[in-house]
Amino acid sequence: MSELTHGKQAREHVALIDELSLEPGLSPDGFREAFRNHAGGVAVVTADAGRGPVALTATSVISVSATPPLLVFSASTLSSSTSTILESSSVVVHLLGAGQVDLARLCATSGADRFADTTAWTRLPTGEPHFVAAPVSIRGRIAATCTAGASTLVVVNATHAHHAPTAADARSDASGPLVYHNRTWHQLSELSQVVPAAY
Repeated sequence: MSELTHGKQAREHVALIDELSLEPGLSPDGFREAFRNHAGGVAVVTADAGRGPVALTATSVISVSATPPLLVFSASTLSSSTSTILESSSVVVHLLGAGQVDLARLCATSGADRFADTTAWTRLPTGEPHFVAAPVSIRGRIAATCTAGASTLVVVNATHAHHAPTAADARSDASGPLVYHNRTWHQLSELSQVVPAAY
């Protein structure tokens, strides 16, 4: 039986930012130009609040805490998927490899049917939509939200992680992390390593 619970549960929405007290600061163009030089890992976030599955591409996913296991991502008000995500009790965060660049582009395209290919996704036993090709996917419950400008920060309490078989193969094109930098897609590999890994 699905564990999906629709509607906002007993979660906290925090209004930490008083926009009236903020300084004008950088122009929008100047801010975007600065962040063109900052690379971000690529994820797809899925949810279903009872009206059908939604998905969006995010480069804002960060791990916050291992104990308890928390992650955060931002969802823009410009995305048609955001309202459904905020109404959902849980989400699945798919951490993509370079082999899923088409999925990342699909879920970043306005008006596209992210779920037209029924062979590309399924549902978890708990009901959430899940893209099966993702090397790593993390299912979690939304613990809190916070409005920040034209976006909402979503805090997720991770409850389960799924690792696809290719995720264990560092030589696999599908497992090499997908990165967004300077308005385009890149793949990390052993050739991009600048310092030997510490074990």
